[in-house]
Amino acid sequence: MGHPAETKNGNFTYGDYLQWTDEERWELINGEAFAMTPAPSRNHQAISIALAAQFYQQLIGRPCEVYAAPFDVRLPSGPESDEEIDTVVQPDLVVVCDSSKLDERGCKGAPDLVVEIVSPQSARMDLKRKFALYERNGVKEYWVVQPAEKVVMIFTLGANGEYGKPAVFSREDRVPVPLLGELTIELEPVFGE
Repeated sequence: MGHPAETKNGNFTYGDYLQWTDEERWELINGEAFAMTPAPSRNHQAISIALAAQFYQQLIGRPCEVYAAPFDVRLPSGPESDEEIDTVVQPDLVVVCDSSKLDERGCKGAPDLVVEIVSPQSARMDLKRKFALYERNGVKEYWVVQPAEKVVMIFTLGANGEYGKPAVFSREDRVPVPLLGELTIELEPVFGE
């Protein structure tokens, strides 16, 4: 997802976030508000749709569900109320297997799998800040898709609660997703020609 051209000054919560207009899209990380850049590129959207379609088709009849941005993922730091949560992100795609985390507002708690499609504007945010955020909150798999290179890096949470070295897949590869059972994602249709 595109990222910050600007930030809002202050320490914000989900309660504040809910009051902002739909004209601008924001994410909150530890109370800091980051403006999302304008709509993603056509290539970004094509990659997102191709991945979402494969996840959706293969998850039919399973307990997991896939959601595409805009979809709020609220990451509480403790037992605070919904309105007090200070971290809300909108990953490009999420897979959630614990239905108790889903409500009408999105997902409350760590999804099982998160996909971020990197743009030049979002690389720093996706590879540093969000990497640390997803690791700290226990996201089991973090996929970083790099459209220009036609590469997917997959970080898997280890028993120590940290992401190890990424598995790297290119356009020709089939990506196994053991986290979700026998699921396999074909990257050729994702990256196209």
